[in-house]
Amino acid sequence: MIRTRLLRVDPRDPDPAGLKDAAGILVRGGLVAFPTETFYGLGANALDRKAFGRVYAVKGRPEGKPLLVLVDSVRMVETLVEDLSPTALALMTRYWPGPLTLVLKAIRGLPAHLTTETGTIGVRLPAHPVAFGLVRAAGVPVTAPSANPSGAQPPTTATQVLQAFDGKIDLVIDGGATKGGLPSTILDVTASPPRILRKGALDLPEGAYA
Repeated sequence: MIRTRLLRVDPRDPDPAGLKDAAGILVRGGLVAFPTETFYGLGANALDRKAFGRVYAVKGRPEGKPLLVLVDSVRMVETLVEDLSPTALALMTRYWPGPLTLVLKAIRGLPAHLTTETGTIGVRLPAHPVAFGLVRAAGVPVTAPSANPSGAQPPTTATQVLQAFDGKIDLVIDGGATKGGLPSTILDVTASPPRILRKGALDLPEGAYA
């Protein structure tokens, strides 16, 4: 068992020093729970295979079920995927930051744990200041499945995260209650035309991704 720390921040204007501390934990292979636009997410350095595996172990998540990752910019996306199509770039420009996850073709040589051997990866640029600030401070893509055991209700407070994961993760960033609701909408841009894999918080109008 490890000691789980709690860091309270202003959800609208989080302290950069606190985010830098949390980002350091991620870079060193630790797990950090943090608020997003909907629920609390469970973050790990997505490029660290061991940390990535800890997310599955802590959640009891089935192996082979992909994890989406958060990014802080289109530039970070370009380190993970093949050349971006005009459609993908248009969607990013219009709906990012926000609750839209885009499934894109992964670059050759991207670690298999990120693609689960599908050749694709789901990426999203978050609108929540804490989630965005954490990814920006870490400088690496960050996992963000809901911070709860698989099959349990996704948490909207830091207290709920601690009830599930105290002693199992390194840090919980308490940014107050999140609004809950639907998870991000997932759109597969590798298909032609793109297709919705999961309906969610962003209601894409017909023709928005044709």
